[in-house]
Amino acid sequence: MAKTYLALLRLLFAAVVLLAGARAARGFYLPGVAPADFRKKDLLYVKVNQLSSIKTQLPYSYYSLPFCRPEIIVDSAENLGEVLRGDRIENSLYVFEMMEPRMCQIVCKFVLTEGDAKDLKEKIDDEYRINMILDNLPLVEPIKRLDQEGPTVYQHGVHVGVKGQYSGSKDEHHFIHNHFTFLVKYHKDANTDVARIVGFEVKPYSVKHEYDGEWKGTGTHLKTCDPHSRRLVADSDSPQEVEANKEIIFTYDVNFEESDIKWASRWDTYLLMTDDQIHWFSIINSLMIVLFLSGMVAMIMLRTLYRDISKYNQLENQEDAQEETGWKLVHGDVFRPPINADLLCVYVGTGVQFFGMLLVTLLFAILGLLSPSNRGGLMTAMLLLWVFMGLFAGYSSSRLYKMFRGSEWKNVTIKTALVFPGVVFAIFFVLNALIWGEKSSGAVPFTTMFALVLLWFGISVPLVFVGSYLGFKKPAMEDPVRTNKIPRPIPEQPWYMNPVVSVLIGGILPFGAVFIELFFILTSIWLHQFYYIFGFLFLVFVILILTCAEITIVLCYFQLCGEDYQWWWRSYLTSGSSALYLFLYATFYFFNKLDITKAVSGVLYFGYMLIASYAFFVLTGTIGFYACFWFTRLIYSSVKID
Repeated sequence: MAKTYLALLRLLFAAVVLLAGARAARGFYLPGVAPADFRKKDLLYVKVNQLSSIKTQLPYSYYSLPFCRPEIIVDSAENLGEVLRGDRIENSLYVFEMMEPRMCQIVCKFVLTEGDAKDLKEKIDDEYRINMILDNLPLVEPIKRLDQEGPTVYQHGVHVGVKGQYSGSKDEHHFIHNHFTFLVKYHKDANTDVARIVGFEVKPYSVKHEYDGEWKGTGTHLKTCDPHSRRLVADSDSPQEVEANKEIIFTYDVNFEESDIKWASRWDTYLLMTDDQIHWFSIINSLMIVLFLSGMVAMIMLRTLYRDISKYNQLENQEDAQEETGWKLVHGDVFRPPINADLLCVYVGTGVQFFGMLLVTLLFAILGLLSPSNRGGLMTAMLLLWVFMGLFAGYSSSRLYKMFRGSEWKNVTIKTALVFPGVVFAIFFVLNALIWGEKSSGAVPFTTMFALVLLWFGISVPLVFVGSYLGFKKPAMEDPVRTNKIPRPIPEQPWYMNPVVSVLIGGILPFGAVFIELFFILTSIWLHQFYYIFGFLFLVFVILILTCAEITIVLCYFQLCGEDYQWWWRSYLTSGSSALYLFLYATFYFFNKLDITKAVSGVLYFGYMLIASYAFFVLTGTIGFYACFWFTRLIYSSVKID
C-alpha cells in the first residue's frame, strides 16, 4: 500500500504541473482575494473577455471582430474553470487614470472590409455582448425598471450593436456601438488618499463621428465629440451604420464617482435578488411534499410495520406463518443478488462520488469560498472534488459487490472508474468538436483536454482502485435473513405496481420538490446571469434527499407487501426516474424561454442537458437505493425467522 500511495502522490504532482502549463505555460490564479488600492492618477487597465450571446451560446474572442487592438495582445492567466466555460481574458487599449475624468477619448479608427461588415452584422443579429473587466469587476449596463420604483437592473456586458431604421424608412440597418461612456465607482478611505474600485458601468452609443482636416490618431479633433465646446455624446441620433469600406471611429468617456459601497460589498449590487419570495415559495412547496411523504413513512414505520412485526413474532407455528401474506413471506428472497449486480454496484459507487462532490461544493459555496469574483472557481472546485471523491466511489461499489458474494472486484472497479465519466467525456468531446467547427473560443484547447484526461486516469482512476481495495478487504455485511436456494415465484401485481408505472410515479415527487429552483439554475446558465443563492440551493438539496429517500421507502414497502422481492434496481430507478422529468422540463424551457435559432446551439443545449440529467439520475438513484437498502435491512432484522 505504501508504494501505491507514493505513486498517487507522483501522479498528483504531475497533474498539477500539467495544469499549470495547460494554457501556454500560464499559471492559474485565484482572483478577487485581496483588494487593490489606487491613488489619484494611477493607471487602470481594462481587460476584455469573450463575446457572449444567449441566442447562440457560442462565445467568441473579443478580437475576432474588428475592434481596436493593442500592438501585442497579452492573454491573462486563467484557471481550469474559466477555460472550460470559454473565457478569454486579454488586454485592451482602454486605459484610465484613477479619478481623472476624460471625455471624447479616441481609441482608434477602423475601415471595415466586406468580411468585417458581415461578421459585425451577424454578431448584431445574434445579440452578442461585449464583456470587459476592471479590477476583477465585470462591466455592466444599468437598466432602469419601467415602474421606476424597483432597484436598477444590471445587464452583464453591453451589446455589440443594434438593429434599427432611419426616420421615414422601413428598411432595417445595423448600427455599431462605437462610443462608450464608462462610470467607475470607487470607495475612498477616510484616513488615507487611497481608493478601491466598487463599480464598473457603461452606457453605449452609436455615433457617426466626423473630424476636421487629416487624421492625426488620438490627437484628431472631432466635430461630433469635443469637450472644449461642450459637445458631448449623449444620444445616438446620428448613428454609425455598419457598411463595408466605411471607417468607424471608436471613442469613450470615463467618469469617476465616489460611492458609500465598501469593497467587501461591491458584488452585492450584481447579486441583488429581487425574487426571493419565489424561492421561499419553492421551499415551502417542497416542504409540503416532504411532510406528506414523512407522514406516510411514519405511518408505515410506526403503525403498519409495528403491527406486522408484532404479529409475525407472535406466530406459534409454521402453519400459521404459511397462512400469512405480505412482506415477511419473501424473507428468503429479498436479499437475493439482482440481475446485473455488478452494474448496480458501479452506479451506486458513482452516485456516492457525485453526492460527495455536490455536498462539499455546496458547503464551500455557503461559506463564501466560491464567490463570483473567482471566475471559474465553482467549475474548478467541482472537477477537483469529483476526482478526489473517486476514493469513496471505489469503496462503496466494492462493499456492495462483496455483499453480493462477487469475486471479480477489479472488473467492477474498472467500470466504476470508466463508465460514467466515459459517457460524459464522449458526449463532451462531440460537443467540443461542434464548437471547434464554429471557430468559437468556447472550444476547449487540446492542452486542457489532455489535462482533464490526466486528472481522470492519473488521479481519479487510482483513487477508485484504492477505495475499492480497502472496501473489498473488509468483511462482507451479513444479510439479516438467509436466502433460499430456489427463487420464490412472484404473484401478479396490480397495474399501479407495474415496474414502469411505479418508477414513473416515484420520479415525479423528487422533481416536483426542485423544479422551481431548477428554473433559476437554468436561467443563470443559459441566460448568463449570476447565481449566488447557495443557501436556498442547499435547502433544496436537503429536501431532494428527503424526498428521494421517502418516496423510495414508501414504494418499496408496497412492493414487498405485494410479495415482489426484486427491489434492488427498482429502488434505484424509482427516484432516479426524476432525471427523465428534468430532461423533459429542460425541453420545455428550451422552446418557451430561450430564443436559440442555430442548429449547433440547439445540439449544444440538449447535449449539456443530457449530461446534467444523467448526473441527476445517478445522484437521485443512489439516494433512493441507500434509503431502501437501509429500510429492508431494518425491517427484516426485526422479525423472527425460523
